[in-house]
Amino acid sequence: MSRASLDKQPHEVAAMFDGVAQRYDLTNTVLSFGQDRLWRRATRDALDLRPGERCLDLAAGTGVSTEELAGSGAEVVGADLSLGMLAAGTHRDVPLLAADALALPFADGAFDAVTISFGLRNIVDTAAALREMARVTRPGGRLVVCEFSHPVWGPFREAYLKYLMAGLPAVARAVSSNPEAYVYLAESIQAWPDQAALAARIGGAGWRKVAWRNLTGGIVALHRAVRVG
Repeated sequence: MSRASLDKQPHEVAAMFDGVAQRYDLTNTVLSFGQDRLWRRATRDALDLRPGERCLDLAAGTGVSTEELAGSGAEVVGADLSLGMLAAGTHRDVPLLAADALALPFADGAFDAVTISFGLRNIVDTAAALREMARVTRPGGRLVVCEFSHPVWGPFREAYLKYLMAGLPAVARAVSSNPEAYVYLAESIQAWPDQAALAARIGGAGWRKVAWRNLTGGIVALHRAVRVG
């Protein structure tokens, strides 16, 4: 079994996700108590995609998020670093390709919107990835980041952290093909910046009008921004 370390070396991250690919979507649904479906719908609503627009879905995994976004009528391309995840999504009727978020194979301003769900946390250089997303987004285009965050109510946050560090790995042992990967998941979530700190990182990478909305009490936050200039 493999897991990535918190220094997030790309080959370790890719190998870890290769190892969980076959049961990844099922495991996510079980671990989130079905909330993953609501988070995907919220991301789609926040992007407000229209028919004829082009959207890049980064860290697309097996393409379940790409498929959700394509229901808007927009042209959506999914991209991921893990070949195993992409192979597990070949049954989906959406384009999926291998790509590194730090060196995207797209022209400047190629997309009307870019989104990344539960993947920004796994990239070794967050600021560089956000700048690269801005590069491939047209002026006036949108960014939506759906990522684990920090519950805002103290008692709920305490209960959540207990589940995260003890309950989540235990459940993963029952349903995942690589439970060790979910130890990394729990540790990376705990180490991730809170809502305001992530908003500052997004703004520092050249995005403007940065705002966020909490989902499920702050377990997840949707950060939105606009590409200006």
